Amino acid sequence: MKEPIIQVKDLVFSYQSSDESLPPHRALRGVSLEVPEGQFLAVLGHNGCGKSTLAKHLNGILVPESGQVLIDGIDTRDDDRIFDIRQIVGMVFQNPDNQIVATIVEEDVAFAPENMGVPPAEIRRRVDWALETVNMQKYRQQATYQLSGGQKQRVAIAGILAMQPRCIVLDEPTAMLDPHGRRRILATIRTLNRELGMTVVLITHYMDEAAQADRVLVMDDGAVVMDDIPQRVFSRVTELQAIGLDVPQPSELAFQLRRQGVELPYDILTVDDCVTALAHLLEA
Repeated sequence: MKEPIIQVKDLVFSYQSSDESLPPHRALRGVSLEVPEGQFLAVLGHNGCGKSTLAKHLNGILVPESGQVLIDGIDTRDDDRIFDIRQIVGMVFQNPDNQIVATIVEEDVAFAPENMGVPPAEIRRRVDWALETVNMQKYRQQATYQLSGGQKQRVAIAGILAMQPRCIVLDEPTAMLDPHGRRRILATIRTLNRELGMTVVLITHYMDEAAQADRVLVMDDGAVVMDDIPQRVFSRVTELQAIGLDVPQPSELAFQLRRQGVELPYDILTVDDCVTALAHLLEA
């Protein structure tokens, strides 16, 4: 049986306060998970729960205080293999301005492959493919500073794709975008996962984004408190609200109707799910 592409075992990590008289802040408290290749995993939690800290462990930006993180069997503590790890797992951050390094779109996308020593003809192929994948090929000669926030984020994703990683970790990539920009980024993420088979780890606080994943991990106070398919996670409305999280609006509506005695299933996630369930009741 093939090993998971990501294995996290009893991961503990603390941040040292700038005031040395204060104790370190424990950001992760014994987190364990495995991510099979090709899965779309969403990680949810309120601000400060440890989501971004976990994300930064997945390509060696941070290393464990204790416990272990293995990427395709490579320990992230192995300094000699960090280049290999970052070729397997690409990282996209919340603010694309922190990731874009060139003034022209196609030059930015080519930057990482050039630094990896990829031959020029192969760089050309990768840049063309990456820009086409994120639907930014017509902007190839555009100045990066002239792009919208959503366009910049798609260029940042293209820059990671040009490295041809097997897994992409996105740390709240839509947090700074308007609803249209969010939809375009989510469509790109779905394409990467469903059509290209890329493993996706999406850190988000948007319930509708998490509802589109294969699996949802919920974190609270540095620990994993839920880990299941979206339908089961979002059926636990009261528990999610207790830790400061919402659920998708159709799930919330179904929950409130069940409280009023309407017999609706617990696995409602989308508007279509809700309409189908209500229509079935009316036909009965």
